Amino acid sequence: MAQIPGIEVVVFDVLGTLVDEPSGLRAEIRGALPGFDDASVDELLTLWQRHREVEERRIGQGHRAYVNTEVIDREAAQRVADHAGLDDPAAIARLATAGQRLPPWSDSPAALERLARRFPVLGLSNAGRTSLLRLNAHAGLRWHQALSGEAALAYKPAPEVYRLAIDVAGCPPERVLMVAAHAWDLRGAQATGMRTAYVRRPVGDPPTSSDAFDRRFNGLDELVTALTAR
Repeated sequence: MAQIPGIEVVVFDVLGTLVDEPSGLRAEIRGALPGFDDASVDELLTLWQRHREVEERRIGQGHRAYVNTEVIDREAAQRVADHAGLDDPAAIARLATAGQRLPPWSDSPAALERLARRFPVLGLSNAGRTSLLRLNAHAGLRWHQALSGEAALAYKPAPEVYRLAIDVAGCPPERVLMVAAHAWDLRGAQATGMRTAYVRRPVGDPPTSSDAFDRRFNGLDELVTALTAR
């Protein structure tokens, strides 16, 4: 495996890259609505995901003032509850925090631990500060620092979110590697001068033929090997 030269700091996307967001949300919806079949649960998951995507896009376009993911997730949970006829306040309140209990991909915790022995490692997520804190604890993700887009009052791919990581890294952006399973995320990082590594996940946004990322990997073990090889 060829090395990735010139990297001083590694930055990871979280949702979808290190944790399996769709399966985690699906499990929480199924827990709130145990009588629903798989097709109905998937329909509600799509409703949740669509709400988050639309609201983050509206914020990015200036059509809504910034709110963090805790607010958007509460709205999404209420939409799911209304659609499903769920009226138990406690169940809805728990569902609203589903994004704080997402499972890690099997290779995520160990890969972060290995990499952190050699590099400063940052998390950079659209998840709000509180959600990110609790998600990291739940999934066993260990960082030197985890950064939320809430600090910039913006959502990726807004450039000010990536600049949070560049500023903390304290080195030129071309020495900072952004790792994500989403091509749209890596394009945003690339636009700020960061290096980029795509990691394939079943729920990710794969690169197109026109994407020129520095490296592409099938999993985090390949990435760590490439970064730590001598």
